[in-house]
Amino acid sequence: MATSLLFAAGRYGYWQAYTDAGIFGNPPSHSSTGAEYAMLDKLAVIFPVNNNTDMQFYQNTWLRNYLYPVCDWPGPGCKIVCHRTSTYRTLDKKTKCFARAIKRFEDKELFIKLDDDALVDIDYVIGLIKKYQGYHKPVYISDHERTQPRNFPDSLNGVMYGNGKFYMFNRKLVQCLDTDIKYRGSPNEDSVFGGMVSNGCGENNVEYVQEDDRWIWHKEYTNKNKHIDLSFIKNH
Repeated sequence: MATSLLFAAGRYGYWQAYTDAGIFGNPPSHSSTGAEYAMLDKLAVIFPVNNNTDMQFYQNTWLRNYLYPVCDWPGPGCKIVCHRTSTYRTLDKKTKCFARAIKRFEDKELFIKLDDDALVDIDYVIGLIKKYQGYHKPVYISDHERTQPRNFPDSLNGVMYGNGKFYMFNRKLVQCLDTDIKYRGSPNEDSVFGGMVSNGCGENNVEYVQEDDRWIWHKEYTNKNKHIDLSFIKNH
């Protein structure tokens, strides 16, 4: 219960009492207002799931109303269905599946792809929305790196891609994604998304933004009297 309240607090207006006290050490510059929370209605959190994903946990966080679970097959709560069984080695296919689907999400302006062993702070996300909504060029926010030639000898060679735990991007980026990208083998799914960006949008046309990892937790959440294992069971 305490954990659920912690992550839901911003949604219901009592987050400021915690952030002003510095619960995360260096809180965002301000706590968000009701009008700023309304900006989240333009957000879709793309959330690939599998049989080990604990949806109950995420339904008890601020993410609840913005989650778009990406499932292999139809099921309760699934909003994007790929109609194929995925494994760790075929997550590139699942990435292409959701990339095609979100091209139809015309009512959404910003998107987050979030792994099911990660969490992100609500006020950090709102700050990014305020800064990049209506931005004049495609935006790709993550912890980026380049693929190496020895691992990616074809169309994915040298592309810039984001760490899969979290990346955030705008509709302009979605519109230019090359979802028909061709490559050999079954490469890392995040490099495939980076390849779709590079091939379709052109790196010189994209605003690559470094994420702030103080507000993103991967595999574990640790703060004060909480230590939560976010990846207790290895996926796939």
